Amino acid sequence: ARYQAGHDGELDLARCPALPGGSFCGLEPMGLLWALQPQKPFWYMVKKDMQRPILLQLEVFDGHGDPPGQLLAQAQHERAFLRDGVRRVPKNRKELFQALLLFALSAPGEDPFPGIIDIHGYTGGGLFEHRASLLANHGFATLALAYYQYEDLPQEPTEIHLEYFEEALNYMLQHSQVKGPGVGLLGYSKGADLCLAMAAFLKNITAVVSLNGSMAITIVPLCYKDKTIPVLAIDEQRVKIIDSNILDLSDILMSPFQAPGNQSLIPLEKAEAQLLFIVGQDDHFLKSDYYATEVCKLLQAQGKENFQILSYPGTGHCIDPPFFPLYPIGNHPILHKRAVMGGELGAHSKAQLHAWPQIQAFFRKYL
Repeated sequence: ARYQAGHDGELDLARCPALPGGSFCGLEPMGLLWALQPQKPFWYMVKKDMQRPILLQLEVFDGHGDPPGQLLAQAQHERAFLRDGVRRVPKNRKELFQALLLFALSAPGEDPFPGIIDIHGYTGGGLFEHRASLLANHGFATLALAYYQYEDLPQEPTEIHLEYFEEALNYMLQHSQVKGPGVGLLGYSKGADLCLAMAAFLKNITAVVSLNGSMAITIVPLCYKDKTIPVLAIDEQRVKIIDSNILDLSDILMSPFQAPGNQSLIPLEKAEAQLLFIVGQDDHFLKSDYYATEVCKLLQAQGKENFQILSYPGTGHCIDPPFFPLYPIGNHPILHKRAVMGGELGAHSKAQLHAWPQIQAFFRKYL
């Protein structure tokens, strides 16, 4: 980024706009974070160890030349994910019950806190804690839940059982630090359709946030008791080739209304929870904007008013907390090839910045 320092040599990024010629321009105090680019193609930034901060090395050079001029100053900036007082409690199956692997994060203090279960998408498996830890910093008791490719969970599940998630829900409902009578769910991508299915079939779920999710079951069939919901079919003839290595798969999922008997649709009319759909209008993994609009039409036609949509232009599939860099290309979980996820750098960053406090306010209101 290029800046003009004041006469006193001071540079305040909250008041000083970036000049044209860098990765961003204008008044963007956090641009040095959200405009970061990977050194290797197709890499993305993910935080695995929440107990160690991200270390940002800042350097100030003289002039706007290329290569830059003399190094004038440098400093290291830490960005922590767990505030002092937040407890990170690893859990495993033996400690809890037969089918749950999770981390519980509880906020500082003695009183019970609103409880949230956070479920990630179908991108590489494992346990993703970054959203859960940041929510714990803001006064929520959060549980980050892995459901495949973690410890002894299935590596490539052929079906997903809702009973596993029901166990996690019951654990939170019975936890002494979780304020009842219900809990919230936060799901991203595949995690979002799992959260919506939980809201449709399980009790004591008060509020659900869906980040670029579907209104139907995708990727892996969902089983609950004696019922199996099949996945939404795909049409590989609709694949668009961007170049030899990257595909646009935004149109490959069939319409959930064209499936025989609408079998893949999640019966959201059964959900008693409040629903918040957060969608990117430039999502190339799922037509999440279309799905959210259609499901809300269905709910409205049945006299329901328990839903709202936040729709963001220029925003792709991977909606992270604020200032995480854009992740425009990813590995598609069905075809296992690199595919466009969407998003325009500045617009996507603004969406993440706006959505994050909306998520917290929604959970505070209904939990």
